[in-house]
Amino acid sequence: MSTQPTLDEYRDDYEYADLERNDGVLEVTLNTDGDELVWGFEPHHELGYLFAEIRADTENEVVIITGAGENFIAEEDLANKVPDPQDWLQVIEDAKRLAYNQLEIPAPMIAAVNGDALVHSEIALYCDIVLCAEDAHFQDKPHYNDGLVPGDGVQVIYPMLLGINRGRYFLLTGEKLSAQEAKDLGLVAEVMPREELLPRAHELADTLLERAPMTVRLTREAILKELKARTRDNLVHGLALEGLAAMDDWPAFEA
Repeated sequence: MSTQPTLDEYRDDYEYADLERNDGVLEVTLNTDGDELVWGFEPHHELGYLFAEIRADTENEVVIITGAGENFIAEEDLANKVPDPQDWLQVIEDAKRLAYNQLEIPAPMIAAVNGDALVHSEIALYCDIVLCAEDAHFQDKPHYNDGLVPGDGVQVIYPMLLGINRGRYFLLTGEKLSAQEAKDLGLVAEVMPREELLPRAHELADTLLERAPMTVRLTREAILKELKARTRDNLVHGLALEGLAAMDDWPAFEA
């Protein structure tokens, strides 16, 4: 019989996330060496496993996810790492693990977007409550602008949140939205000074915890049904298209 993981068992197992939990509220800070996270194949591989352990640990009653430093995720380093078709199979598996395990976390999730969310911003937008620093921006920086098909979740979440036509415009033009525009268009719930983000996230977490645990978890299950279904219907197809185009023309990414 398997046993659920405890935070003490997995807290220090992840290079790209710092974990702290108080009174059932798990705070996940994405980072690279203590500063803002630089996206790459390594965090792409690792974070899906982290989400699986968060999912399995029932002591996590609310999850807050934020970034270290000045940005949520604004840069990536994929230079000189052109994947071949066999490598892309691993990319697909990592992307499935990342998206599916985040969406299967039973605890409500709050994103405290502390700065620009330009790379894998779906991690923030998959959360139930999205708070945003007033100087942050949202963009799908690494895909169509750089020659890649937007296929690893952004092609699902942005048309859902912005509407089909507005979402297609966003993805095809590389549009960058300010925090206020993101709020006006329905991507985020609240915009505030950066120093107020985490206190507000914890205030909301405490409010969520006022309800019975089963009510909290089953409410998240109810309100995520459509997003889960669309993600499972479209994620692998999008990743396959992304990989096919990448084999033809892998962009010269800058770190």
